[in-house]
Amino acid sequence: MIVDFTAPDRGTAPLTWGQGAIWDAIGKTAPDDHYFNFGRILEVPGTRTADQIATALAALVARHGALRTRLDLQGPKPLQRLADRGRLPVLLTDEDPGAVLAALTADRYDYGEEWPLRVALVTRGPRISHVVLAFCHMATDGLGSEVAVRDLRMLILRGSSLQAAPPAPSPLDLAHWQAGPDGRRTARRAAELWEGFPRRTMFDRPEEGRAQPPVWRAQLTSPALGLAVRAVAARHRTSTSTVLLAATAALVGRHTGRATCAILPIVNNRFRRDTTRIVSTLSQEGLFTLDVDRDFGALLREAEPATLRAYRSAFHDPLDRAAGDWVQPRCCFNDMRFADPGPAPCPPGDIVEALPRTRLSWPLSQEKLNCRFCVHVSGSLEVSVTADTRYLPRPGMERMLHDLEALLVAEAGAGPQPPLG
Repeated sequence: MIVDFTAPDRGTAPLTWGQGAIWDAIGKTAPDDHYFNFGRILEVPGTRTADQIATALAALVARHGALRTRLDLQGPKPLQRLADRGRLPVLLTDEDPGAVLAALTADRYDYGEEWPLRVALVTRGPRISHVVLAFCHMATDGLGSEVAVRDLRMLILRGSSLQAAPPAPSPLDLAHWQAGPDGRRTARRAAELWEGFPRRTMFDRPEEGRAQPPVWRAQLTSPALGLAVRAVAARHRTSTSTVLLAATAALVGRHTGRATCAILPIVNNRFRRDTTRIVSTLSQEGLFTLDVDRDFGALLREAEPATLRAYRSAFHDPLDRAAGDWVQPRCCFNDMRFADPGPAPCPPGDIVEALPRTRLSWPLSQEKLNCRFCVHVSGSLEVSVTADTRYLPRPGMERMLHDLEALLVAEAGAGPQPPLG
């Protein structure tokens, strides 16, 4: 199908800070930058035809400028180019939605020519059962995609009544604010949190055991880890994300032999009222630093204020970072869950009973990546390590994940402290 859309606004602007950050990462990862593609599957409520879904899709793209924004790559710096009309191709298929999503996200985007949204409608007879949406990361991040999916569902259910709600600012609006005096003051405050920390790379010593291709991902699915993280968070009155970030810092510090660990957590940057419902790439790296040469309880007490500093540092101008002598740890942490499940006490016996269900898999490998080590947290608490095996070979990645599980299981009172080193 072809979905025609029209909108009242158009124009060009510099990249927003979030767009600039992901564009830099794309440049360092290409041609493997399909790594940054992601998607969502929407189960269609009720009985809807393809034409009805097409009408909702046209309204969605008109409402959210990020979904009709491409890049102008002709000049010395890329610009974002917002279109007020266009034609969006939509695939009709009766295949499994998960397989369709994998196919839609498998290929890199043409950032200058292709719309940053790929769509498929899964048919079940005359009705549409699912809408599969694949997003270009230049258009939006995970939380922005959730806004788009919620709006699409409401457009399918209620039609044009959603249009009465005021839309969030567009990426063009955000870019103009960031270039203005208020934006520059915000950028300056963030820069002050980066400046002065020693320029350091955490994984800076090559190791034997390079794999081919060099970049791999190891993923741990551990119900025991999920229970232990919540129990530790309850004991220390903090979030599960802070527990995982602090534990990652402890393991990275001990592996690299550094008493102070620097990690770049990916921060959603949706703390301002006007950015809560924006469909755009707002997430950026913040700077998290922690002295890790202490017991884990003391580590967590220091991790809370360090996490808040990282949040404040994340809403920054990447051009300031490129021009300054800012730290480059090449070490990231990305909690991609849409909600923290929250602290919850757990009897140690339940954690021990869950340990045999731990599984480790290797879901990804490729030639290039923009960092050397990244921990991802997703789903109901799947934790993965994506690493350049020239600096952390596959056995080290596997050991890192099992040590993370052992460390937090022990901290929850359900096992001995692991031999970390």
